[in-house]
Amino acid sequence: MILYTIVPHDQIFPTDQAVYSAQKLIEYNGIPVLVEQEEDHSFRIVKVVSSDPNHFLREDCCPGTKISFFSSGS
Repeated sequence: MILYTIVPHDQIFPTDQAVYSAQKLIEYNGIPVLVEQEEDHSFRIVKVVSSDPNHFLREDCCPGTKISFFSSGS
């Protein structure tokens, strides 16, 4: 079967739910990003979730960057 679509592969064939349990949507330096928690309790940026094109040009929040994020509720 061939599926012709513009929808991303991971939306059609989702991975295991356990992969998404470590991900959070946060705001980092005023930019909404999707992060994934690493084993050393730091976070790695998975995706920039913004409608501003300038946010995608910033080097401090590109996908793959490790950041520290401490929530006040934890």
